[in-house]
Amino acid sequence: MFERSGRTVATWATPVAVLGLVAIALLALGLLAGNALPERTGPPVEEVAVERTTIAPGEFALSVRNIGPDPVTVAQVFVNDAYADVRGGEDPIPPLGAATMTVDYPWQDGNPYLVTLLTSSGIAIEHMIPVATVTPPLDATSIGRMALLGVYIGVVPVLLGVAFLPVLRRAGPVVRRAVLALTVGLLAFLAVDATLEGFELGAQSAFGGVALLAVGAGVAYMALSALGRLGRGGSATGSRLALLIAVGIGLHNLSEGLAVGSAYAVGELALGASLVVGFAAHNLTEGIAIVSPLTAEKVSPARLVGLGLIAGAPACVGAVVGSTATTPATATLLLGVGIGAIAQVVAQIWPLLRAKGARVLDTPTLAGLGAGVLVMYLTGLLVTA
Repeated sequence: MFERSGRTVATWATPVAVLGLVAIALLALGLLAGNALPERTGPPVEEVAVERTTIAPGEFALSVRNIGPDPVTVAQVFVNDAYADVRGGEDPIPPLGAATMTVDYPWQDGNPYLVTLLTSSGIAIEHMIPVATVTPPLDATSIGRMALLGVYIGVVPVLLGVAFLPVLRRAGPVVRRAVLALTVGLLAFLAVDATLEGFELGAQSAFGGVALLAVGAGVAYMALSALGRLGRGGSATGSRLALLIAVGIGLHNLSEGLAVGSAYAVGELALGASLVVGFAAHNLTEGIAIVSPLTAEKVSPARLVGLGLIAGAPACVGAVVGSTATTPATATLLLGVGIGAIAQVVAQIWPLLRAKGARVLDTPTLAGLGAGVLVMYLTGLLVTA
């Protein structure tokens, strides 16, 4: 007993000692290196990003973050090349720090405005407001409207797709593999589309930029991989695979709802029947993807509804958060989470696409892959967000 206890202590003592030594060395470097190195010469590096714009009658409220290595002082603000009075942000903004600057300006609804921040060293940082409109207030009515929009574009279409399960059960194994391939095609399209959007948003983020995309994708991929192996080892099949697909699509719909809510808040999104129908057609195939592994299993209606809610309900959360409070860093991280989840789902489905004993994909499966990409592209054209 004592011998075993001694071995346990010895096992932990070595890593603890190494970690303590590393911590002491880093602390010493932090205290001594700054005094030993010469000061940097040249002008300060000033980089500022406008993370969010809130528009009220007669004013723009800009959430400004310093994404550079040096403190930044905003000396003047211009709107469409005209000097404007500003409140807030008088003190220097430290690196990674943020400030809210309220710009007084008699803006007109529907017009574009170019806001220019002039730093104390003369650097001009431009921020474009494509369409000026009053930001929806954070109240029960606004939150309810966005949640309802999430139901329209997320929950309802996915549940409609889930209802295709009886049709899939009547099909043969070749058609089932083609449907699984359709699933892979549409998920691959979503992943590529989210990656491109993440690169664009990452350029505006102060917290690692595109690296946030990789962090979110890596964490989601590993988490879903662990989820798929709970209970039994190996690749997920049947109900487990359907759950993984639902979770992966749900994480994607969270970021999709975030984008829709953000676009509505800044006036770039017109709510209407065309938007709802476009998203319904776009997300209908997601429900079909969820039930495609369930054709050989008996599943209760309650479980099917649950899978549909897992995939569709995050769109409600995303729409509410996007319309009230979000930043490029948040959006980039969530896009990465969606990408990683989709990548793990595709990795789980891929072994099921080959017929038993076959080394390559047959023609119907290849057709399904291409059809998945094509369907997502064409239905994406209906979405005007």
